[in-house]
Parts: sequence; structure tokens; C-alpha cells
Amino acid sequence: MKYLVILGDGMADYPVPELGGATPLMKAFKPNIDRMSEYGELGLVKTVPDHLNPPGSDIANMSVLGYDPDKFYSGRSPLEAVSMGIKLGDEDLAVRCNLVCLSDDEPYEQKTMLDYSSDEITTAESKDLIEYINEKLGTPAFRFYPGISYRHCIVMNVPAGVKLLCTPPHDITERQITGYLPKGFMSDELLACMKKSYELLTEHPINKARVARGLKPANSIWPWGEGRRPSLSDFHEKYGLRGAVVSAVDLVRGLGICAGMKSIVVEGATGTYKTNFEGKADAAVRFLLDGGDFVYIHMEGPDECGHRHEIPEKILSIEYIDARVVGPIEKALRDAGEDFRMLILPDHPTPLVLRTHTHDAVPYIIYDSRQKFMQNPGAKYDENFARLTGVYVPEGHKLMARFIEGGKA
Repeated sequence: MKYLVILGDGMADYPVPELGGATPLMKAFKPNIDRMSEYGELGLVKTVPDHLNPPGSDIANMSVLGYDPDKFYSGRSPLEAVSMGIKLGDEDLAVRCNLVCLSDDEPYEQKTMLDYSSDEITTAESKDLIEYINEKLGTPAFRFYPGISYRHCIVMNVPAGVKLLCTPPHDITERQITGYLPKGFMSDELLACMKKSYELLTEHPINKARVARGLKPANSIWPWGEGRRPSLSDFHEKYGLRGAVVSAVDLVRGLGICAGMKSIVVEGATGTYKTNFEGKADAAVRFLLDGGDFVYIHMEGPDECGHRHEIPEKILSIEYIDARVVGPIEKALRDAGEDFRMLILPDHPTPLVLRTHTHDAVPYIIYDSRQKFMQNPGAKYDENFARLTGVYVPEGHKLMARFIEGGKA
């Protein structure tokens, strides 16, 4: 038996006025996933406990992978740091560092968050910018490391037990940043770095070239997602399966690595809806047919579209997951004579109207290729049909055992 998780980050949503009160999942043409919802187990799962804030992809994906975030969660950025190959010491605090676009208002504290991704800046451009910032601002206390696109890392050497509180930039799009600046230990030093980064990046040739091309400049660093070195139990020891993760983002790669899984890098994987869907599907199938047991395929596109309020693109990203990932994987495994179980779900909702994540339960399907009879005739994979089944898993970290073992969570 082969096991696959198809994770469409942020797919779930609220009713969208522009869609006549439908959600993107309701509007998307997804015949493969909808058929599986008729034959499989369809229900809702609570992936992020209400008491954990913010309801981010770190907590949600950890939960979906079968790890109780109340026991294992230590922050978002350390997971990304692991994927980036950064060695964290006992007194190192890892902090996500976005390259963002702020307005040109003065002073710095009165600027507005125009774009948390700087028009989804390319990895090549942002690597040069972060290395420039590290050259100018890096110290033993603040070390900057390049990642993918706008997503980078700061490692701060600070005593264990101290608190630094930062705000995710995608939560404050089009808002003035006053009131959302870092608070707590070394926050003054961090704010000074942010201000200096604005001066340095505004005049950088890469940003001048971006503005000339009609793109937003990456004119400031923005810290968030702070945390310490994580420790997860081994996935193979926990479930008896040899696993791999396929993702373009360091967060999910880091989760997999911390769980002892293989991280498969796919050329052309971007973390947006313009990604190499076929490459991810092919990599997953190759791993399974070469002796692997379990693959966690993460696709960031729907989440990015939710943050950017891109309605058609969010629908399209869901349709791409169905047509370019789910369908081809099912065909390849059936052609190879392999039985398989597939878990399809988002990690959390990213409602277009809010442009950020919420704690709401999300719809899931557990599909078994051996199932011959419909369980939910006429069902579609969306929030409403999942609610109507009455199936609800209140603790998201227990869904993995339900999926693998075929029992009740």
C-alpha cells in the first residue's frame, strides 16, 4: 500500500461575494478530487487548535503530519532554518525574514505594508539583496541567510527563555505598520536593522531595475515566525513508513527533515500557482515506485492567492492541483498495479476576504483505491459537502493515524 497526502495550502475559504456566495473549492473544476469525495471518507478536521496563534502553516502542517503542536511546536522559522542547512545552537533564535515592499511615507513607523512578497521577487534577486544586507548589517548577534523568493532567515544569538514578538507581514497588507513592529527582547536593535535596511535597499541597483520594469521594490526586511531549534519524533518509527516531502517552501521541507523524511527538491517549484505541478507529481510517483511508502506533496499556490486576494488565480490553482497532480498520480499508480490511499486537504483556510489564515476546520478526503462503492453519492469536495457528512476530527494530529491505519481518530 502506498500513501500520499495532497496538501493544497490555504484552499479552504469563506463564501466570496464576487463568486455569488460560493467558495473557490465550489467553483473550481476538479473532477478527479470530486469523484474521490464520492468514494472516500469526506469530512472536516480541525488542524489548528484555537489556543495557538497565529493559525499558521507551521502549526497546521505539523498537525496534518501527525504531530501534536502542543507537544512539538517550537516556532516557524527554526523549521525553515533546518531546511536551509543552518545549524542552530542552544542560544540561537531563528526568525523568518521577509523581503517586503513598504510605502515611502516618513518616518519608518508610518509606512504601509504594500506587499509581503515584493511582487514575489525572484530567488536570484532576493539572494543578492539578503547577502548585501548581511554584508552591511550582519553581526555576531544578527546573521542573515538567503532562502527562496522573499523568504529568508535571521539567526539571533539571544539567551534561552527571552521573548521576541513579531507580526506576520501577510496579516497586515495595506495597513500602516505602526503597532505591528517587533516587541520584546532586542526589539529596538531589530527595528534599527529594519530602518537601516530600508535605506540600503531603496538605493540598491536590483530594486531600481525592478521599479523601472514596473515591479515593486523589495525595500525592507521584515522579521516574524521566531522560534528555537525543533525536535520531532521520527516518522518511520512512529508509523512504520519510509516517507518523503515534496515542497517548494523551506517550512514544509524542514518539517519533513526534522521527522526523518527525505526532502525532494523539484526544479521549477516556486511556492506559487505558477509552479512545476507535473514535476512534483512525477517526483512523488518515482519515490513510491522506487520503494518509498509515503509522500507529502505540498502546494503553496492557493494560499498565496488568498493572501493577495486573487480570486481567479485561487480557483485556477485548485484546478491545477486536480488536473496536474491528483489525476496523473492516480493514473500512474493504477498503471503500476499499486494500491494506494490518498489524503487530500488544505492545512488551514486562507479566506480571500481576510487575506490571512483562520482557525476554522477544513474539508478532507481519505480515498482508498480499493474502494468499489460510493460512500457519498453526488458529493463534491468543498466546505459545505464536508460539513453535511457530519464527520468531524477535532484533533488534527490524529488524522494521520486514521489515514494510515484506516481506523477512527
